Amino acid sequence: MSSKLQMFENRLTKVYRHISKLARRQHITCYRVYDDDIPEFPFSIEIYEDHVYIAEYNRKHGMEEEAHEAWLDSCLELISKVLEIPPGKIWVKQRQRKENRQSQYEKLSIESHIMTAHEAGLQFKVNLSDYLDTGLFLDHRITRGMVRDEAKDKKVLNLFCYTGSFSVYAAAGGATEVTSVDLSKTYLAWAEENMRLNGFDSPQHTFVHADVLQYLDTLKLNTYDMVIIDPPTFSNSKRMKDFLDIQRDHVDLLNKVLLATKKDGVVYFSNNYRRFILESDKINASSIKDITNQTLPFDFQQKLIRKCYRLIK
Repeated sequence: MSSKLQMFENRLTKVYRHISKLARRQHITCYRVYDDDIPEFPFSIEIYEDHVYIAEYNRKHGMEEEAHEAWLDSCLELISKVLEIPPGKIWVKQRQRKENRQSQYEKLSIESHIMTAHEAGLQFKVNLSDYLDTGLFLDHRITRGMVRDEAKDKKVLNLFCYTGSFSVYAAAGGATEVTSVDLSKTYLAWAEENMRLNGFDSPQHTFVHADVLQYLDTLKLNTYDMVIIDPPTFSNSKRMKDFLDIQRDHVDLLNKVLLATKKDGVVYFSNNYRRFILESDKINASSIKDITNQTLPFDFQQKLIRKCYRLIK
């Protein structure tokens, strides 16, 4: 084995030993075990119960395609050995946009693997094979728990809802109604499926196919007790009327959200832009708290991958 591979094995063994212990203690079955820790091994490795999901980040590695494939095979063999999970249960994604691929969310593999993952007593449909993301963002585990703890008897709005995991947690916490909004019909149907999976298929919970930027202008004042908004950093989807740039647009976005929020209502706002700076002096909230650190789970401690805030109107 090359010394670099040996270095990768040592690192993965050490991290996996530590993190899997913490996960077992907390009864967590889906967690991240490695994220780009060694630059020459640019992977994110996540465990979903008895499966492994690996994303290879797009880096200039200077290898010919065949050499790269051989290198990847040795890495996978090593990962399978360290995590004690057979190769047949390992799913690999390469995070790069091929020129001939219209969208980063188009189907990426022939064979499909969909499973039900469990988190905090709830169930989520996870797709390990067909998209760049599995459908469950593991870094928001704690934030979801906060939403559940506060949702009782509340009217909740989940914007850019993706596959609706926050909606499921809000319903599980006893929200009277949850409205989930997304521009993707695929994700909205997935969100509906996740709600059904957990027995929350009542007419009080609605799913709205809309461009959030336009949808915000249609909301009535002082309607919601809690709003979750986790927008993309940039979005210029063909179906979106406006181009979204979260650094430029967050003040406008949050002030519109706050108009639709009741007095003393709570807004959870999160985004993945690493250089994001919140312009709090321009936001019409009575209190704004940066909860980034307290919402980062044990398996994401080394990486500041996103910002998260709790606003009170």
